[in-house]
Amino acid sequence: MRRVACRIVGSSSSGGGGAGYHRDRRAQSGMASPHAFAGAVTRRSGQRLSRHHGRRDLHSQDPRTTRWQQYPASPRLRGCAICRSMPALSGGRLPMTSATGTIARLLRLGALALPLLGVQPVLAQPAPNPQMAAAQTSFEALPEAERKAIQMDLIWTGHFNGAVSGAFGPLTFRAINALKGGGASDGLLSPAERAGLGRAAQAARDAAGFRILTDEKTGIRIGIPTRILPRRDVTPAGGSRWQSQDEKVTLDTSATPPGETLEAIFEKATAANPNNPGRKITYKLLRPDFFVITGETPTGRFYRRLAAGPGGLRGFSIGYDKALAATVDKLVIAIAASFEPFPTGPAPAAGAVAGQSTPATPPLVAPARTGERYGVVVALSQTLAVTSLAAVDGCRALRTGERPARVKLRDEALGLALLEIEGGTAMAGLRGAIPAQGESVMLLAFGDGGPARAPVAIPGTVQTAAGKPAVLAPLQPGQSGSPLFDRQGRLIGLVTANPFDKLLVAGVAPQRSHAIAGPSALAELAAKAGIPAPQAAGGSDLSTGQLVEKAGKAVLPLSCAI
Repeated sequence: MRRVACRIVGSSSSGGGGAGYHRDRRAQSGMASPHAFAGAVTRRSGQRLSRHHGRRDLHSQDPRTTRWQQYPASPRLRGCAICRSMPALSGGRLPMTSATGTIARLLRLGALALPLLGVQPVLAQPAPNPQMAAAQTSFEALPEAERKAIQMDLIWTGHFNGAVSGAFGPLTFRAINALKGGGASDGLLSPAERAGLGRAAQAARDAAGFRILTDEKTGIRIGIPTRILPRRDVTPAGGSRWQSQDEKVTLDTSATPPGETLEAIFEKATAANPNNPGRKITYKLLRPDFFVITGETPTGRFYRRLAAGPGGLRGFSIGYDKALAATVDKLVIAIAASFEPFPTGPAPAAGAVAGQSTPATPPLVAPARTGERYGVVVALSQTLAVTSLAAVDGCRALRTGERPARVKLRDEALGLALLEIEGGTAMAGLRGAIPAQGESVMLLAFGDGGPARAPVAIPGTVQTAAGKPAVLAPLQPGQSGSPLFDRQGRLIGLVTANPFDKLLVAGVAPQRSHAIAGPSALAELAAKAGIPAPQAAGGSDLSTGQLVEKAGKAVLPLSCAI
């Protein structure tokens, strides 16, 4: 059995640390940020993940060799503006040019307002927007470097809080329309509008003094807002430090020789500390070659990212006063997008995205191929599996992995379908008790990307929607039929809803409410097929890795030809 490649832990958990970064230097080892930046960073890090492990191994459909990636729970997102608060960070000494003033007015009028994710479940989903589809076609016809440059420029003008990936989605569509103001809300930029966006973004970069630098202490390449952080120093660990004049904003770099592991540092940085109860981890993600931690204290916010490579561990951290969040939040997005832990080649321009010359990793949720959609099945035995009716509705042909499958039984009342499959591995067992309201669960699924369908582990919370059982989780298209497991690894439900609209906020899927079938419905379907549903006894809680290792062998990707 392979070791689990990735682990995810959800948002809004607590951890130990200092009361505020600029007041407590101990917090430097656990710097993070509670905002949208984590998704933006993780997408780029996935490039190295694919190159390191090899795409064939990562996306294997053989349950015995599958590496489970982990899908991040949604971090909090907050809108902000760069230029309008620039004097607050410079003691009023930073000149505000007319261009900068224009940006500030633009931000006040048109900045994109984003929801606090994970708080408000979305039960209704809008119909596809034909204007957005046309805008996507136009956007994706552009070279990748230009697509990323547009998204980076939209970050600097305060309209975009997403991942600089070059992929088009609702956030890019809305950001372009917000930039256009009173113009046509078609998500398209005319040549004149594109030129205006570039000028406004460059004015914002110039106002911040943003420069892509190679840090001589650690070897990383990173964007530094030199006018915001003019003070230079060396950290106690030997990295570089950039600070504002009042020390309310601090950026530190770090480098560790080979030896200490990412996981060990991650556990230390996120561990609860009763002596520092005010420090809260709002997002934490650990993968084989990097981790991201974001959080806040009563007075500050923090962000940390650390990456692994042949030369050891390299990363950076930012801490800042909460009162400055409206300005610094956007700067952190830009800094994170510029970060290269192990740079190669010449440094890019300040407005470019670091590493954009390398092939971009496909997002976890990519558009389905024409004539095909996807779902998830759970094997009850070597020859039978269960999934949702929504996953098989209207399918001309079915496959689980690369093997054919067919519908044996449909149950409209339960919202479930029983499939005949080949080469399945029976699930570990079913829990008899129904899921409790508010219970934390783990869903196992696959991203909707055709041959590149990566397995993902998704945290969720059981709830009730319209009087029926549901799960609050960041599901995306292609994840209907995803099973729910409790912390002991017992099957307690299956998603019967059909998440049909692709939505990523800052590279992270927002949490929404999805209907599920509970354990009694699964047992009833098994009984109709003449299969005794195996019952699983309780036990000690499992880590995410242990849970995936125990339950993941029975979870298979489903392809539907339509």
